[in-house]
Amino acid sequence: MVINTKEKSPVNTCKVITDFLDEAAHKFPEKIGFVDEKGDTTYREFKFKAQQIASALMDIGVYKAPVAIYLSKSTNALTAAFGAMYAGNFYTFLDSEMPIARIKKITDILQPQCIITDEEHGELIDSLKLPTLKIEDAYGFGIDSNGIERCREKSIDADVAYVLFTSGSTGTPKGVVISHLNVITYMKWSKEAFRFSEKTIFGSQTPFYFSMSVLDIFQTFYCAAKLVIIPKKLFSFPIELLEFINKHEINTIYWVPSALCQVANMHVLEKIDVPTLHTILFAGEVMPTKQLNIWRKYVPNALYADLFGPTEVTDICTYYVLDRPLSNDESVPIGFSCDNMDVMVITEDGNLAEKNQIGELYVRGSSIAYGYYNNPEKTAESFVQNPIHDAYPEIVYKTGDLVYVNDHDEIIYVSRKDFQIKHMGYRIELGEIETAVSSLEGIDRNCCVYDFEKAMIVLFYTGALDKSALRKKLKLLLPKYMLPNLVNQLEEMPLNLNGKIDRNLLTTQVQERR
Repeated sequence: MVINTKEKSPVNTCKVITDFLDEAAHKFPEKIGFVDEKGDTTYREFKFKAQQIASALMDIGVYKAPVAIYLSKSTNALTAAFGAMYAGNFYTFLDSEMPIARIKKITDILQPQCIITDEEHGELIDSLKLPTLKIEDAYGFGIDSNGIERCREKSIDADVAYVLFTSGSTGTPKGVVISHLNVITYMKWSKEAFRFSEKTIFGSQTPFYFSMSVLDIFQTFYCAAKLVIIPKKLFSFPIELLEFINKHEINTIYWVPSALCQVANMHVLEKIDVPTLHTILFAGEVMPTKQLNIWRKYVPNALYADLFGPTEVTDICTYYVLDRPLSNDESVPIGFSCDNMDVMVITEDGNLAEKNQIGELYVRGSSIAYGYYNNPEKTAESFVQNPIHDAYPEIVYKTGDLVYVNDHDEIIYVSRKDFQIKHMGYRIELGEIETAVSSLEGIDRNCCVYDFEKAMIVLFYTGALDKSALRKKLKLLLPKYMLPNLVNQLEEMPLNLNGKIDRNLLTTQVQERR
């Protein structure tokens, strides 16, 4: 039987992320949707450039394949991402400030068929000896509208949209595989929860390779809103930062707590009003209540919400809209599950935890990732059968986060179950730092621990390499946010009764030095 597929049915629903852009560009073609240090871009201009990139990718035969993007955080980086998706591919953002050694680890796993870069960054990428597409060349292409339409017709919402790489415990980064449906589900919920609209103006803080950026980026397209990319340097100058917010009339921010704390600790909110700011969201690490209360004091009419979740659930699985006062010594709850997502607190024996009983947070729902790219072993460890039943296959995600439900029925975060930490908003496996240190000549043994009170990564090591040389060499292997804040050279590494490095003793030493 031959089915006639030539007649097109009208597109009434969104099935891929590029539909967001098509709809926004149709409704608001001349609206400025994107602002970066190089200028403003309308939705019409953005779509045209994205489809030029798509046409260039199709011209070289890149289809249903990984495309890496090595560009500075900019509008161009976003057009590259949408260009990859228009051509039926999925993308990965690479940090343009990341050491080439870590980039190579990621590209070895991803095996991209093409890396989109520019003249500024091309020389470094050329050393990887992988196919590249310079964005300047792509912008010279004519648009293959028929080819783009064919790609969409062959696409489904279950297709992969992007792969975001997180830190891995063995020193190997893990690529989290996210589908179009994962993102669409997240956008539908978050738009309704926080009342985003075409009047929303996002002030983007997080890097595009960090899962928190997913909300800023895709809600901009989903709502035909406006995305203002805040220059990174401004976060070192809080007064200029707030002036920038006022200049661009930014009304919504979704930042890591470290950025919010920097503003609060410098007392600039007492001096500069931010009258347009009405939605303040935060995630990525624990938000100190003292600094949050400073924000609530000086920007009292804003909506504040704590969003919580790992990259493996697209970005967020629980949230808490602050609706009551919190004392400085109270923890900010991570709240309740998002719509179409469900969370469970599971004890070590595999049962549902009672109220106020600590257990591991498990997540199920339509925003759960497929797993880790080219890593079936790690996928099987974290994406598991729902422990509550075995009647049918149902994959849920084990977060590794220890939580409990309080008397208000709010979920409270306790800590990481393993040695994975959240530092400066980034999820980091201490083992990846240890692997990098171990690779250096002159290092015998090493161990990383985390000082939660001071938010410091502390490295202990034995060997002949001096601390100054160690720091210099690590800068070539690790991104800035993974570099140890404190380095201790030891004569001998303490061992426990099992002959393993006594991590607990080292942690105790750090605590005693406070």
